[in-house]
Amino acid sequence: MCRHLAYVGPPVALGEVLDAPPHSLFRQSWEPRRQRHGTVNADGFGVGWYAEGDPVPGRYRRAAPIWGDQSYADLARVVRSGALLAAVRDATVGGADGEAAAAPYAAGPWLFSHNGAVPGWPRSLTPLVHTLPAADLLSLEARCDAAFLWALVLQRLRAGDPGPQALADTVVEVAEAAPGARLNFLLTDGETIAATAWGDTLWYLAEPGNRTVVASEPYDDDPHWTEVPDRTLLAANRTDVLLTPLKEPSA
Repeated sequence: MCRHLAYVGPPVALGEVLDAPPHSLFRQSWEPRRQRHGTVNADGFGVGWYAEGDPVPGRYRRAAPIWGDQSYADLARVVRSGALLAAVRDATVGGADGEAAAAPYAAGPWLFSHNGAVPGWPRSLTPLVHTLPAADLLSLEARCDAAFLWALVLQRLRAGDPGPQALADTVVEVAEAAPGARLNFLLTDGETIAATAWGDTLWYLAEPGNRTVVASEPYDDDPHWTEVPDRTLLAANRTDVLLTPLKEPSA
C-alpha cells in the first residue's frame, strides 16, 4: 500500500507539489486522509522527475520515511521539473528489499508506481511467470509484488502498447489470476499520465492547457479535485483527462 502522485505542467520546484500543499504527499506519509488499507506510509519513498531536453528521468529513493531524509528536503527545494512521479510506501511485507522496492520503478522514459497488494503473493501470480522472458524475471529489481507487476507492464510497453493499454491489460490479467488484488497503477513518460483505480482511491486535478495532477488523494481542499470511480482507467496530459471503465476479468 502507498500514496502516490504524478504531475505534468509548468516547471516547479518538486517541493511545491510534494511538500507545500496542506495535505501533501509528504504529510500523507504519516497522516493520509482517504487511505483504505494501512495507516502510515513510512517504509520508504521515492521521487522521479524529468529535466528539460532529457527524456530519461532521474530518481531519488530511500527505504526510510520521507520526513527523516534531509537530502530529500534539499532536493525538493532546488530541483525544478515539469513532470514528476512520487510515492510514499507502506510495505505489504515489512522490510522487503528496502530501497529497491520503493517506487517509482523506471525504464527508458517511464516511471511507474503501484498502490495496492496482491493476495497470496507470490504463489497467486505463478501462472503469469511464463509470460515474461527469463532475463526479465532474473533482473527484477525487488522481490515484491510491485516489481513483478512493473515487469508485466514494461513488457507490454516494449512491445509497443500505449501506456493506458499496457496498464489496463495488466490489471485484468492480474485480477483474473489473483481475485481481490488491489491494483492502482500510476505511469508517466514525462508528457502523459496513465493510471488505474482498482481497489483504492484515485483523484485528479486538471487545469486544461496548464497542468494535470493525478493522486491517491487530494493534496488540498480545491473543489476542482475529481474522484475517479473504481474499476476505471485514466489517461491524461496537460490538456485532457479521459476516463474509461475497466472490464472485469472473465469468469
